[in-house]
Amino acid sequence: MACMSGAGQLAEHEANAGLGQGLTVLLLPGWPGGGTGDWPEPWAQRDGCRVVEQNDWLRPRRGDWLARLDEVVIDAPGPVVLVAHSLACILVAAWASLSQHTGKVRAALLVSPLDVAACGLPETLPGWQPIVRQPLPFRSMVVGSGHGPHGRVDWAQALARDWSAQWLGQGSAGHTTDDSSLGDWPQGHALLRTLLKD
Repeated sequence: MACMSGAGQLAEHEANAGLGQGLTVLLLPGWPGGGTGDWPEPWAQRDGCRVVEQNDWLRPRRGDWLARLDEVVIDAPGPVVLVAHSLACILVAAWASLSQHTGKVRAALLVSPLDVAACGLPETLPGWQPIVRQPLPFRSMVVGSGHGPHGRVDWAQALARDWSAQWLGQGSAGHTTDDSSLGDWPQGHALLRTLLKD
């Protein structure tokens, strides 16, 4: 598999995190980051993931992010796996309700979904409500802890139920962000392998 760096350069990697040949792992950073730091960085640089770059990380427009995700999924040479963080989890749900290309998605790992209705966020992230809460048309898992600033355990669990996704609490792992001290998060690889088992 190939990995796309933040600079947009393709590089070949021997490692594929044990996910099987022919799969493209799309790493979808959340808000406000670009996918570098702690676990997203080694996943991209070492493990054969492709970081989906968005045009504007600080002032994300939902329509722009939706169009970009659809474009990347269409361009993928085969089936894809989505690994989304924070706001990108909300993006995946919205995209799945609109796209005609969801059949290319084998599975989605949705890490620490962002509650866009939390205090202060509606003004910061206009256009991201309401959250699409219909069942996802592909296998999925929501990972969260409720220890982050914009997500409670009960809210995240309810979201997982609405999406027909498996739920996994991460204890004190926080918002599972760049600075959550998870290293390269080997448990995430294990979760992906489990999710992809037939």
